[in-house]
Amino acid sequence: MAKLKTALIIATMAVAVAGCQKKRPETLPPGPGPVDPGPGPGPGGGMAQPGTPEHFRQNVISDTINFGFDQYDIDARARQILDSQAQWLMQFPNTRITIEGHCDERGTREYNLALGDRRANAAKNYLAARGVSPARITTISYGKERPIALGSDEASWAQNRRAVTIVLN
Repeated sequence: MAKLKTALIIATMAVAVAGCQKKRPETLPPGPGPVDPGPGPGPGGGMAQPGTPEHFRQNVISDTINFGFDQYDIDARARQILDSQAQWLMQFPNTRITIEGHCDERGTREYNLALGDRRANAAKNYLAARGVSPARITTISYGKERPIALGSDEASWAQNRRAVTIVLN
């Protein structure tokens, strides 16, 4: 009797599942066509739409400034980079940015978070002195938590001591 019940349950389930199968459409939709690269950079080599993060990266010297060991002062190279950023930001007065402060792996987590904050704020204050409204700029410190160079040598540490300007959409 138990075998009969089991057989009936399995047969009922098989009929139910068979009724739920999707039927193949008579005609299939067209496959993907050629990709339009659009206004941004890419295979087409076009320029990014003005005011976008891509446009910012294409039109400033760099989105990153670097610092010396245990430093947060703005040196001559950082001034050049921030001046180019300020010029771009003045052309797009409704664009908001975030400046991220970063450190190398040396030092405590707390110390590096504080140093990253001083680095981000140094860049913010420089841009504000160049006419960019401070209300458009937010800062955040990641300390040593987001390195771009994974190494324990001076070359890696130098790359990780930075402030990065991120354009928000």
